[in-house]
Amino acid sequence: MDQRNDDPRHYSAADRLLMGLGQGLSELLGARTPHPPAAADTNTPEAARRESANLMRVNHAGEVAAQGLYHGQALTARNDETRRHLLAAAQEEQTHLDWCESRLQQLGDRPSRLRPFWYGASYAMGAAAGLFGDRWSLGFVAETERQVSEHLDEHLDRLPKDDAASREVLRRMRADEQRHGEQATQRGGAELPEPVRGVMRQIAKVMKAGAYRF
Repeated sequence: MDQRNDDPRHYSAADRLLMGLGQGLSELLGARTPHPPAAADTNTPEAARRESANLMRVNHAGEVAAQGLYHGQALTARNDETRRHLLAAAQEEQTHLDWCESRLQQLGDRPSRLRPFWYGASYAMGAAAGLFGDRWSLGFVAETERQVSEHLDEHLDRLPKDDAASREVLRRMRADEQRHGEQATQRGGAELPEPVRGVMRQIAKVMKAGAYRF
């Protein structure tokens, strides 16, 4: 039996494109194993519950975007080791996505209605970043994770003081995001020019505002 069909090193560009599109379709449709029913927070004041839900919806959208970025970057990665690293990181981001979705259920709320857009736009950006070469693609990862960590710090400050459950989720996510950024730098990621970092911040602001409201 030919084992190459099960080895990612032997996937063609067309194979990787189809895999990425399949992953994207699953993400757009939310076609993952459903979470067990979660008890909603009923003892939390409504204003505090709503603020926690809005913030967690933003974080959920961020994890949808992270899936798109990593899948897009893996599609255009030049080096097989870089591709495997990106897909492994994407798998960890999937765990974060599940944490956020479970917490949203507990808060009696829903993910962003703009979820397909967050994934699709991020997939395109990730694929474009990969076209510049692995060094710049990994630098894009490092800068993205740096900005995500700053964003999580902001949300940790904004969460209602009694929302220990959401705070624990964000702390665990932040530790993983910081590690992803450090690993990307260690693998040779280049520091992005300030104008590029500024554009990334502006795009993130648009995403956060949209996910908070919708």
